[in-house]
Amino acid sequence: MSFSPSNAVRAARDETFSMLPESMDALAASVQSSREGSFAALGSAFLTRLPAAPVPDPYVIAISREMAASLGFDAQLADGPERDAFAAYFAGNPTRDWPSDALPYAAVYSGHQFGVWAGQLGDGRALTLGEIEHDGARLELQLKGAGRTPYSRMGDGRAVLRSSIREFLCSEAMHHLGIPTTRALALIGSDLPVRRESIETAAIVTRVAPSFVRFGHFEHFYSNDRIGELKTLADHVIDRFYPQCKAADDPYLALLDEVLKRTAELIVEWQGVGFCHGVMNTDNMSILGLTIDYGPFGFIDGFNAHHICNHSDTQGRYAYARQPQVGYWNLFCLAQALVPLMGAHLPEEGRAEKVVEEAQKVMEHYKTTFGPALERKMRAKLGLETERDDDAKLANALFDIMHANRADFTLTFRNLAKLSKHDASHDAPVRDLFLDRAAFDAWAVQYRERLSHESRDDTARAEAMNRVNPKYVLRNHLAEQAIRQAAQKDFTEVARLLDVLRYPYDEQPQYEAYAGLPPDWASDLEVSCSS
Repeated sequence: MSFSPSNAVRAARDETFSMLPESMDALAASVQSSREGSFAALGSAFLTRLPAAPVPDPYVIAISREMAASLGFDAQLADGPERDAFAAYFAGNPTRDWPSDALPYAAVYSGHQFGVWAGQLGDGRALTLGEIEHDGARLELQLKGAGRTPYSRMGDGRAVLRSSIREFLCSEAMHHLGIPTTRALALIGSDLPVRRESIETAAIVTRVAPSFVRFGHFEHFYSNDRIGELKTLADHVIDRFYPQCKAADDPYLALLDEVLKRTAELIVEWQGVGFCHGVMNTDNMSILGLTIDYGPFGFIDGFNAHHICNHSDTQGRYAYARQPQVGYWNLFCLAQALVPLMGAHLPEEGRAEKVVEEAQKVMEHYKTTFGPALERKMRAKLGLETERDDDAKLANALFDIMHANRADFTLTFRNLAKLSKHDASHDAPVRDLFLDRAAFDAWAVQYRERLSHESRDDTARAEAMNRVNPKYVLRNHLAEQAIRQAAQKDFTEVARLLDVLRYPYDEQPQYEAYAGLPPDWASDLEVSCSS
């Protein structure tokens, strides 16, 4: 672990962390809240410092050992004699005693929610502790569920056990699927009651990312005509994460181009595993192209192109099939916010019109990125090495019969690898997922004809397909089983799921049941924005 705080910071924290064991002291001291070049260093226009609201008797529910190693400390801190101190720190409890300039912070931003301008928002229940630097990487640690902030509006600033388990598990699951995402370090619980539809208990997730800056940060300063702060924010993002943009004629136009490409590629990954975000508001879109803010998300079981994973989304704005278009719409909002910074290299006469024209041209790169990337993804999922003109038509035909039959998304693609290019005798594992067997058989004829133009044999193709078609995803019923057990203080299923989801593409015979079709009762599960 890299630990090089200034003497003043170290001295200020010596007393603060005197109640913590030595190794927890070292961990806490390495989390710097105002490191040079950090978001926190931008100042009070961007954030508010305040302590977390303490929770009574916090306890460790789970920890990601891989994430701990990436941050440079031993996960045994959460298991051994320092377990209570670890739980207290990652519940945010000691922060009320920290010096004012070392306090965690909540960031201000604005955004469009469900397509409607919502005005000022911000971290309503999240506090960023600071950054850890390790092995050349700088990562921010944020506590979600740490209490009210100036941006909580009417909320209580808390997160509940069920939503926190889902976020903790899915953050790590998405990482192991190879999908850009925020990560999760720790999950801390407390018996503090929290009211939602019913009385639940509190939990705090430690989220980790290089940055939590969102599209909504830019919208906030744009909407308030604070162009100086808008430029400061954009320069920070470019300096830290997109330094290649500095060499462009228009660095801010180049920034937009980079973000839209990352966003397009991210949504291709979502579509490829049947993942629905559920709340693609502009304040929930990462400037780094990460999956962020796991609320009412879901992986599709029986495929429905119009699947809505968020019970609160009554109009289906964020349905599975609409996610690519919503991504484009959100990027348009980001582009609008960046326009005041663009065009400094252009002649003053006609600059405004030229800036808009150039921004519109760059926005087209979303489509030219998304389409080819999705085609590559679908070819890989179908086990196709070469390109042919009708490949998209073949993939769309499969999605059509999956939709008509509500065939299981994950199992269809996983079991498709077992199909032989020469005969139909091995079709049953995938064929039996379709009520209309004749429809599948007709499609399989087309698929085999396409495979006849491929040089790989069945074994090599199956191996390649199984590297891109996961066997294990965080299905709603699996998360629900872990939540129900955790409500009884039994956290073994959370740990087991975390282990299963570390290897989503592998055969894990001991966990075969986790790859099966969901039980009938799972169809009644609903997830909403309420938590």
